[in-house]
Amino acid sequence: MADHMSPLDAVFLDLEDEEPEVSIATASIAVFEGPAPAKEEFLTAMGTRLRLMPRYRQKARQVPFDLGSPVWVDDPAFDLTYHVRRVALAPPGDDPVLHERIGDIMSQRLDRARPLWEYWVIEGLSGGRWALLSKVHPCLADGMSGTYPNQAIFDKSPAGGAEPPQDVWTPGPEPSTLSLAAGALRDLLLSPLEQARMIGRALAAPHATIRRVADTARGLIALTGALWPANASTLTGPISAYRRYAVARASLTDVRKIAHRADVTVNDVALSAISGGFRYLLLQRGEEPHARAARSLVPVSGRARGEEGGYENRVSLMPAFLPVHVADPVERLRVVHEHLAELKASRQAQVEEAMAALAGHEPFLPISWGLRLAAHLPQRHIVTVTTNVRGPREPLYLLGRRVLEILPYVPIALRLRTGVSICTYGDQIAFGVTGDYDSAPEVEPFARTIENELQALSLACRPNPALAVVTPLRSKGARPRRVAKRPSTGTKAPLRPATTKPR
Repeated sequence: MADHMSPLDAVFLDLEDEEPEVSIATASIAVFEGPAPAKEEFLTAMGTRLRLMPRYRQKARQVPFDLGSPVWVDDPAFDLTYHVRRVALAPPGDDPVLHERIGDIMSQRLDRARPLWEYWVIEGLSGGRWALLSKVHPCLADGMSGTYPNQAIFDKSPAGGAEPPQDVWTPGPEPSTLSLAAGALRDLLLSPLEQARMIGRALAAPHATIRRVADTARGLIALTGALWPANASTLTGPISAYRRYAVARASLTDVRKIAHRADVTVNDVALSAISGGFRYLLLQRGEEPHARAARSLVPVSGRARGEEGGYENRVSLMPAFLPVHVADPVERLRVVHEHLAELKASRQAQVEEAMAALAGHEPFLPISWGLRLAAHLPQRHIVTVTTNVRGPREPLYLLGRRVLEILPYVPIALRLRTGVSICTYGDQIAFGVTGDYDSAPEVEPFARTIENELQALSLACRPNPALAVVTPLRSKGARPRRVAKRPSTGTKAPLRPATTKPR
């Protein structure tokens, strides 16, 4: 039986259809200690482990006339050797060479007639290392569940894990175009009954329903502010099909110390540093970094703790302005923290969750056509996208080789010229910067600016021997604020950097 995509998953296919030259595949790049496994050894291992991921042997099929959402069907011609590829870097195999290769691979679209993923074994990294690039279409796995394939193919010890069951996979019959259309028509006839059941469930729990409606109404009112266009800048505009890529790295322990001492979250610290990167871009291009110059889509996971695995997208997106107008790193961190707290309190995420739930019970045709129409309208509201995936703290292994680091990649589309992805693994936090090859070539200095911003925050948030221990001052209904007590007078002074200059 065909398995229908969720409305959110189908959005990604429609989005790519509207930009036929642009790839919106996402990726993670695991860098390993050497040596790289032989071709047959790796193919055998992947063939065994992919038994745990049946979706990786299925392809997407459109339903005729958009009568229903696309479906997943078994690929009777599935060929593992097509999806597992191998390439070697030119000497010296350092970061710039690796990043250039990643940009080349991610510029190419996945074949829509096949399962929407590829694995690339990249040999020849400096220091005897090698890498595995996992390239996946976002309709197959979103940013929050994108670590699921890694959990399936990686081991938690050099000795490996338990072998998957040795079953023999037999693809199911591929449905005909006629049967897909007939199934969609049947679902359309049953749609009113499903809507009636949904209303009945809501009436059976009136208090919870009223609370959800109130939260959604609050979020909808707040979300109307996001319809106001961002200030015009070179951060948005037409893009090509080709990409540049760079990486910034930092110690997760150091970032957590900053977050602890400033009484904010790790995500706040990361977004503050990214804001510094966009401020750098605007200043380098001779543009004024206005307060409304850089609005980013910030994903919020809809999964509960322990539900990170799986295929279906469960992510809400909050539009957040990055405070590129603030020169002082510490002040910028405070603004980020307060702005995100306001967005979360506004219930904007609940609006998208409610709309996605409602879309699952509505005919797909008007939803699809509406999305395609929106894709053709001028996009002036969102300037960039920022993703954040939390990886494991414990080391991972594959075929006895230890994973040294995991690097993230986020795609760009719809006039967004730069995107940033964040991934943690072990004690490292990595920022993957994606840029359009022609209109956003400064990905490398952008990445270095992120590192510099984190260093400035680390220096600014160090405990000062001349002051007492820094403690948060809280009052009911007030936002968190860090203060420092002077031993001699007991007066309070806001924490400010003493060793960095505003940019």
